[in-house]
Amino acid sequence: MAKRIMGNDETKTQKIEYLLDVMRILRDPLRGCPWDKEQNFASVVPYTIEEAYEVEEAIRKEDFDELKEELGDLLLQVVFHSQIAAELDLFDFDQVVMGVCDKMISRHPHVFQGSEVRDIHSQGESWELQKAEERKQKSVDQGRQPKALENVALALPALMRAQKLSKRAARVGFDWPTSTVAWKKVEEEISEIQEEFENKASSSKRLQEEFGDLLFALCSWARKSGIDAEVALRNANSKFIQRFEFVEEQVDYSGKSWEQFSLEKLMGFWEESKKKRRIKSKTSCT
Repeated sequence: MAKRIMGNDETKTQKIEYLLDVMRILRDPLRGCPWDKEQNFASVVPYTIEEAYEVEEAIRKEDFDELKEELGDLLLQVVFHSQIAAELDLFDFDQVVMGVCDKMISRHPHVFQGSEVRDIHSQGESWELQKAEERKQKSVDQGRQPKALENVALALPALMRAQKLSKRAARVGFDWPTSTVAWKKVEEEISEIQEEFENKASSSKRLQEEFGDLLFALCSWARKSGIDAEVALRNANSKFIQRFEFVEEQVDYSGKSWEQFSLEKLMGFWEESKKKRRIKSKTSCT
């Protein structure tokens, strides 16, 4: 079907131009798809975010057939946004590609310009300095002073964004000196939320505010301790699912309903699941 639309050039199916042409046809005012024609930057954003998460999930599952498909779906999102931009005379896909190529060359002087880099750590520092310089130059071009926390994407998951914000603040010296000191802030926030929790006059809004402060403090401590808060919680979610599914299996196997089990019995299944996981981990390491 697609080859009939694009003509008989077999080699075109091997090129990015093929995908670009497909998207142009989908957006064509006369013969395009009604749904695709109606989309704009904002309406496509949820799909872009969803596709990025589906790529992550395929990687985590080590399902590489699915990863190939999801990467294609994510690439489609880039092409979709680029086509919308081209129609508005803002930029096109070629400019997107050249922009990221120029950026990668600029941020890797040790590869493209003969500069030396000692190790991965120093390379990471150089990368962050380069990004900071790019943000500074962008602010200068706009005739304003750069701000340390600008351009940390609002759409990021909250834990990830919290760590990025605290990392940005740390670059200008606003940071705890050690993870030990950062943990004292966590303990302070725990004390404050406990005080609010025990205060009968406290509102849910106040509890939520204190809970947010605690999460942010934990994210800062995690950053100082070399822990990715987003990955840690994602792994905890996966672990919870695995353990709960084991409990669910035990309930189903019994032929009884959930209501017929006490919490103590259900927690017993939960602990059994933890033991089985530990045994499995030890076995896989031997």
